[in-house]
Amino acid sequence: MKTSNALVLILVLLSISASTEWPTHTVCKEDNLEIHYKSCDPQQDFAFSIDRCSDVATHTFNIRAAMVLRHSIKELYVKVDLIIGGKTVLSYSDTLCEPGHSQLIFCGKKKGEHLYYEGPVTLGIKEIPQGEYTVSARLTNEDHVTVACADFTVKNYLDY
Repeated sequence: MKTSNALVLILVLLSISASTEWPTHTVCKEDNLEIHYKSCDPQQDFAFSIDRCSDVATHTFNIRAAMVLRHSIKELYVKVDLIIGGKTVLSYSDTLCEPGHSQLIFCGKKKGEHLYYEGPVTLGIKEIPQGEYTVSARLTNEDHVTVACADFTVKNYLDY
């Protein structure tokens, strides 16, 4: 009996992990601005939040992000794409961590460690474009392995 119960539990866990799609999380929803995200890493979700939607329209705003690292970060690269109507209209990439030059406090973290960041982020834009679009963000390490990945859906119908 115990063997059959264990077998059923293993089959259930395998079927769940094979078909799991991460939920869509709401970052914020105020007035005419909504931001949602979904992890695009099939093996890991993560937590991300901001205080208020209206803060995003400012030059610098505070975020909170947390996850458990599946891969060490000696080097870290970010690639962000702005996607409208299924087409990439703008791409940005940068090096965030590299030996001797680290822009972030979690550079050098090891696999299995908790990553938590709370603090300011500057987007470098003056206003949030109107309309509905996707911002795809991917963090990769020196082995070109995904450390974190998310697709943010932005719906902005308010002129800031």
